[in-house]
Amino acid sequence: MDVLELYRRSLDWYVGTVRGAGRWDAPTPCAGWDVRTLVNHVASEDRWTAPLFGGQTIEQVGDRFEGDLLGADPVGNAVDAAQEAGRAVAEPGAIDRTVRLSFGATPAAEYAYQLAAEHLIHGWDLAVAIGADRNLDPDAVHACAEWFASQEDLFRSWGVIGPRVELPAGATEQDRLLSSFGRDPAWRPNT
Repeated sequence: MDVLELYRRSLDWYVGTVRGAGRWDAPTPCAGWDVRTLVNHVASEDRWTAPLFGGQTIEQVGDRFEGDLLGADPVGNAVDAAQEAGRAVAEPGAIDRTVRLSFGATPAAEYAYQLAAEHLIHGWDLAVAIGADRNLDPDAVHACAEWFASQEDLFRSWGVIGPRVELPAGATEQDRLLSSFGRDPAWRPNT
């Protein structure tokens, strides 16, 4: 699966899950984050996507996507942010560009992998928090796992993911991917 297909599937999964969100104060697998905080975080990432894919730098974007981006219509605003990001990534030639991230110039395709993982993993976080279907697209899981195998140590060194969670023998590929992102696949809201 190419990065555009992975991104599209991950984004669709996330948007579908957000549409079912309702209990905004429910805990999530992300320590210290409730559902609203989680969805706001992803909305912020989504709002950054269009300007960065459009050639702007971190400095040019500034702080305009800080704070509450969800307002009185959290589902509508989160979906709008995701759809705007999806259009920016799917624009012809966008994936071949270079984006300027906080750590330097990066191929847009690499950034798209990061965003796909963001939607896939945080989509799972959201799904388990709200009691939705926690089963991810197996093809998207496989593609994300292949990409992340060479990125995991780097992400961990940046402090953006937690330590791997120990899994039983015979764990599924989805569970292994979640563990690599520091998630406990058995997490439930009351844990």
